[in-house]
Amino acid sequence: MTTKTVVRTAAGYLVGGAAVAALGYAAYAGSAWVRYGHATRARNPEDQDPLLDGFMPLYDVVERHHVRVNAPAVLTQAVARGLKLDSCVVRAIFRGRELMLGSEPAPIEPAGGLLETALSIGWAVLADNSSREVIFGAATRPWEPNPVFREVHTREFAAFAEPGYVKIAWTLRTDPAADGTCVFRTETRAIATDIDARASFRRYWAMVSPGVEVIRRAMLVSVKQEAERRAAAPVPVPVTA
Repeated sequence: MTTKTVVRTAAGYLVGGAAVAALGYAAYAGSAWVRYGHATRARNPEDQDPLLDGFMPLYDVVERHHVRVNAPAVLTQAVARGLKLDSCVVRAIFRGRELMLGSEPAPIEPAGGLLETALSIGWAVLADNSSREVIFGAATRPWEPNPVFREVHTREFAAFAEPGYVKIAWTLRTDPAADGTCVFRTETRAIATDIDARASFRRYWAMVSPGVEVIRRAMLVSVKQEAERRAAAPVPVPVTA
């Protein structure tokens, strides 16, 4: 096979792969558009979250993801809160959003973990059981090029209905198992406060939901790998004199 043939073959694979990716993106975005406004309560009791229901019992969209982790729940929760999503895939997704919406890049890259970063950009902690679950909430206009997250505190969140916003709540949750392992879960719910915001958010959600799905799955993999790595690490033995 000549060099020219190899190059043409490689180019063909790249174009074909890009076409498949584009079709997959379009299919997922179309599905998100159709499903918008039809979010339902989790059917599996293990996936249900009564604590989150107290802040947002009704919602326009919901994303639920979970993974089994061979590590204690307390350790896994700590790993999730301190997680840094700095992979090239995540950076590419955020860069894609900047290009689509004409956003300005963040002036400073977040240096802290997930919890610290969320608080620094305007999310409020609605509930916190440090060993089991933390729930974040905010109101925003995500369709804007550079959205601002408006902190809405616990007592105000459920009733917040100021026009022109989308109210979002999301969780980091670990459910312990009898064998010392756990299931790590994350759930995101969102609801618009009026008809105009609902229309804007529906268009935005259809556009970005494929990237959100990738980020959520990347987070699950990262939490699982790091928690299991720490759980398997040997415990240092104190040195006695």
